[in-house]
Amino acid sequence: MKKQLIIALVFVSWLTFPSLAQQALFGGTEIVSPEIHENHTVTFNVNAPEAEEIELSGDWMPAEGWVPGSVNMVKDDKGLWSHTTDVLAPELYGYAYLIDGVRTNDPNNVFVSRDISTNTNILLIPGGQADLYKVNDVPHGSVTRRWYGSPGLDMIRRITIYTPPGYESGRSSYPVLYLLHGAGGDEEAWIELGRVSQIMDNLIAQGKVEPMIVVMPNGNVSQQAAPGEGIRGYYKPQFMEQRTMDGSYEGAFMDIVNFVEDSYRVKSKKSHRAVAGLSMGGFHSLHISRYYPNTFDYVGLFSAAILPNQNVSSEVYQDIDGTLLTQMENGYELYW
Repeated sequence: MKKQLIIALVFVSWLTFPSLAQQALFGGTEIVSPEIHENHTVTFNVNAPEAEEIELSGDWMPAEGWVPGSVNMVKDDKGLWSHTTDVLAPELYGYAYLIDGVRTNDPNNVFVSRDISTNTNILLIPGGQADLYKVNDVPHGSVTRRWYGSPGLDMIRRITIYTPPGYESGRSSYPVLYLLHGAGGDEEAWIELGRVSQIMDNLIAQGKVEPMIVVMPNGNVSQQAAPGEGIRGYYKPQFMEQRTMDGSYEGAFMDIVNFVEDSYRVKSKKSHRAVAGLSMGGFHSLHISRYYPNTFDYVGLFSAAILPNQNVSSEVYQDIDGTLLTQMENGYELYW
């Protein structure tokens, strides 16, 4: 009995210590940041009594080259730094602080998105098109991460797939959009940065798009999966991974199509397939669709790279003009 009592006391002490630590951690005045006001101005607050200078940098500010602009915050007599913006248009915005020249995130805002190796705080000003980016009271689809075998790459790879509301409980078949990320991205980019699931849920609910499956692969063939999600473990993401634009991904792309069509209820004709991408993803969409010139009826190139590296030798990049002509002669519904 005495032994059981000691064990119980040790267990209770083990549970109590973290709660005491949390009480100490969360002591003091609660700081709210960002504060989004009804007039769509935003106030940012950060407590840093020892700081000499704090700048707020946000992507609503005029850019300085490739970097968002910044503005100095004002410190009060208690060490609280603040800044209130002008009225912001409805949009999803990213921001960060520069505390004595060191970039850091807002400690009072847990909402961040990762772009390559940078985590950035986000906020949403509602209204207009921005309402597509938020979770609304509409039927929701599902997002799954799947592993598929790629014989063409001799790898097991990770892929993100959105299925529309009602997919699990229904029997209908759906068209498929293959949505490809830009340089530095991976299979998480369109879901996290691009908010694909929220946008698709809302557009489907509004009747503006046909319910569809959206497939978001990883375009870096040197990766099994996004950093931290594969056997390479945790490592710093890079803007350009090896073998991103050497023809390997494009040549093996039918491994993805075959996996999707074997695993999901899809309409497997050309007329129900689309491929589109941003930047490097636009490059991939261009060359995938012409290398398989009778596979996709819809092609979207968004700020796309076009020409392959002259130092790269790949069958995929041979006779570009000829395969584009074949693709055009085969016909397509839309090439954007």
